Amino acid sequence: MAGLDPEDFSSLRALGHLMLDDIFDRAERMGDGPVWRPMPPEERARFRGALPASGTGAERLYDLCRQAIVPYHNGNTHPGFMGWVQGAGTPVGILAELMAASLNDNCGGRDHAAIEVERQVIRWAAEIVGLPETSSGVLVTGSSLANFIAVITASRARDPAFRQTGVGGAGLVGYAASTAHGCIPRAFDLAGLGTGALRSVPVDGAYRLRLDVLADQIAADRASGFTPFMVIGTAGSVDCGAVDDLAAIADLCARENLWLHVDGAFGAFGRLSPTHSALFAGMERADSVALDFHKWGQVPYDAGCIVVRDAALHAQAFAQSLDYLQREDRGLAGNAPWFCDFGPDLSRGFRALKVWMTLSHYGSARMGAMVEECCAVAGYLAERVRADSRFELLAPVALNIVCFALRGMSDVQTAELVKDVQESGVAAPSTTRIGGRLAIRAAIVNHRTTRATIDALLAALIEIASLRGAGTDEAAS
Repeated sequence: MAGLDPEDFSSLRALGHLMLDDIFDRAERMGDGPVWRPMPPEERARFRGALPASGTGAERLYDLCRQAIVPYHNGNTHPGFMGWVQGAGTPVGILAELMAASLNDNCGGRDHAAIEVERQVIRWAAEIVGLPETSSGVLVTGSSLANFIAVITASRARDPAFRQTGVGGAGLVGYAASTAHGCIPRAFDLAGLGTGALRSVPVDGAYRLRLDVLADQIAADRASGFTPFMVIGTAGSVDCGAVDDLAAIADLCARENLWLHVDGAFGAFGRLSPTHSALFAGMERADSVALDFHKWGQVPYDAGCIVVRDAALHAQAFAQSLDYLQREDRGLAGNAPWFCDFGPDLSRGFRALKVWMTLSHYGSARMGAMVEECCAVAGYLAERVRADSRFELLAPVALNIVCFALRGMSDVQTAELVKDVQESGVAAPSTTRIGGRLAIRAAIVNHRTTRATIDALLAALIEIASLRGAGTDEAAS
């Protein structure tokens, strides 16, 4: 047979029902078992064979999945996962992924329902970050690509000719805090500007971009013949969750005629929290905002987003007119503009369905309550750290990220301790550097993480440190 569909779907249907039952059995017990476990060499070896010439039955493949993949997954669905900013997903997101795969839509463009769903999602994203509903946008893999699109759009807004001539010799420079995500200099690199075109601005004691230094750097660059074109504000820094003074940055950008982009990869969802929304004042004045639905939005990976205030400038940076992609006034080739006019991808999956189903199912109020609870759990961790003389807090807690350490531990000891805790399966924190010191970093993004999870983390840290004979000499207060 040349085709790939079975002649009889009955056995595949039965396998599908079994898989769905297994999936929701796991979903009901996300906190069971270890957060993460290392993959044994014999299981890794299963994925190092040659391309098979003949096929394997689907039932056998699923057995292999249950044995060699499921037990060794990343762990971010587990309540104890808190090291990196990764969302935990939801049951309704699982169903959305199943439906999207069955439809197999290409969402680069054309006239079909998936395009309308994505347009709805972009309007909702604009509402979340405070931009007008007439803003354009596109769903992408994540904030790395979203921030890249923002840099491209801002540079072409400065001079549309750059699409044909390139940016060589233009002298364009942009600005971001020294704590900005690593994808920002990468975006400048990929855009052909070079990482040196991104000026790194120091931060203050609250880890926010220093406006006085920024203003001085802009003036110095203009005096040296450079062309400042954008400032990137951070709404939730990757290391400790700090939020730049976006309103003050917006004022400066208005005075200096600069594009204001906000990297709100996870922090933008803080606008849904009544308690924390004031931190993000000024975001609504941005020219573009990046955010990730797969982080605090709890949508299954991957689902990043870029929203741009001026749709015409956005399209100016990416739209093409090609003979084999002609837009028509009706038929399947209608419904312009297409999403490929707003980013580099023509082949695009139906990411919007899982975002639409998640936001529709839970609603903004419940999502905002989830954000508040994550911050409250982070606050509980910070309180426990402050109250115990064996620990010390290394950075202010603005939102949901807590950076701390055990007193008396060297950086090497801290790194080993975190690896030990990860391998214990109790929790999965990560590390970062705060003021040159290695910190234990707990990012409370998982909607399943509770105060009991925090208690288990701290108990594991103390127990393992004690076994190592480091960092727990002082008595708890």
